[in-house]
Amino acid sequence: MSFPTATDAVLGSEKFSIGPTAVLLTQPKPWTAGLLVGNLWSVAGASDRSSINQMFLQYFINYGFEGGWYLTSTPMMTANWRARSSERWTVPIGGGAGKVFKIGGQAMRAQLQGFYNVVKPTGGPNWALVFTVQFVFPR
Repeated sequence: MSFPTATDAVLGSEKFSIGPTAVLLTQPKPWTAGLLVGNLWSVAGASDRSSINQMFLQYFINYGFEGGWYLTSTPMMTANWRARSSERWTVPIGGGAGKVFKIGGQAMRAQLQGFYNVVKPTGGPNWALVFTVQFVFPR
């Protein structure tokens, strides 16, 4: 689900959207690899805004080292099915590194990745830099 929570109309679709998502995952040590795919369609929202029909596709691959360090690549590819075919896809390549650690008793994860968009719509960004900090709740 996607909720229209943007604080400015320029930053969001102003549409409520829903759709299916699926994930495939394998974890042969020291690897983690998989694929996440989904599609969203708008079902409600501002009538003066375009409808949404957007797919996201993300492969993920991590290689873990001793001490909690890992190499990773998790690019988020998207397709806007309502756009012209030449403007439809965003396809990044790249990756980065991260570390799992604890603050007090709480497991955390931090990572930094850089991506270059080899395919993008007109006006889309050439590069993306992604810094993530997450709480980790292992089983």
